[in-house]
Amino acid sequence: MIWIDLEHKRPTDTDIPHWVPWTQAQWDAWLAKSAQLVANLSALDAVGNHAERNALIDANSTHWGALKEWLLALSAGKCWFSEVRELYSHYDVEHFRPKKEAKALDTSLRDGYWWLAFDYMNFRVCGNVGNRKKGGWFPLKNGSLCSTHAQQCEESEAHYLLDPIDDDDVALVAFDEEGKVIPMPGITEWEQARVDETVKRLKLNEHVPLAEARRKVWQQVDRLIDDFTKAKARCGAGNNPAAKAKLTEVRARVREMTNPAAELSSVARWCVLLRNDPQLSRLVG
Repeated sequence: MIWIDLEHKRPTDTDIPHWVPWTQAQWDAWLAKSAQLVANLSALDAVGNHAERNALIDANSTHWGALKEWLLALSAGKCWFSEVRELYSHYDVEHFRPKKEAKALDTSLRDGYWWLAFDYMNFRVCGNVGNRKKGGWFPLKNGSLCSTHAQQCEESEAHYLLDPIDDDDVALVAFDEEGKVIPMPGITEWEQARVDETVKRLKLNEHVPLAEARRKVWQQVDRLIDDFTKAKARCGAGNNPAAKAKLTEVRARVREMTNPAAELSSVARWCVLLRNDPQLSRLVG
């Protein structure tokens, strides 16, 4: 999982690689249409016409689809949950809070967050391997507040699904040498449950090609660290240009693999940090 600073980004930004910025007029028009669509949804909801309300959401999927390339540019073309480009199938603009109905752990349903259907802050990029299984899954912790259109309190909900735009959520995820997502050591029981449910629901371990790709990244970084350790020992014994060159080469490769734009960079970062070599750890922050 990769952290995305969605809160401070706009399609009008000129500093997003591989993105042609929208004009302010284009962005204003998109927001205005969103507001009108939500007003129309609200009117249908007020008279209890949920079928038409949901049909209106489906009929306007191209509206959130218009932001797909921008959302992808924010992650250097990677899925926000799996952090790969191709292995998790093609991308969907996923609604973090489901737009039509929300499913609890016991599979019971409640009304969805239809008022967020066209709110870009509710959009995430997810490969459809995970998104298809997730569907409307959005369970809350027992006793949690539950946001409704009449009493909106999304920020106070205790939800299971980890959110890529929440840096604290991303920090709950770690990896093992077999390529599996695991809970970060030392977190609470509730946080572990959130990681476990997210991994299960988005098939982050179940999808074999994804786990295998993580395992290969781990092995590559492991070998780099071994090469670094050996070269550092040779340098310590006296001037050794070949060993010094190897250190430079390894540092460059570690920087490359742990760069946020690289696929599975979080796996590479975790492997480096776990080996606890200060000279390498400083390369990944």
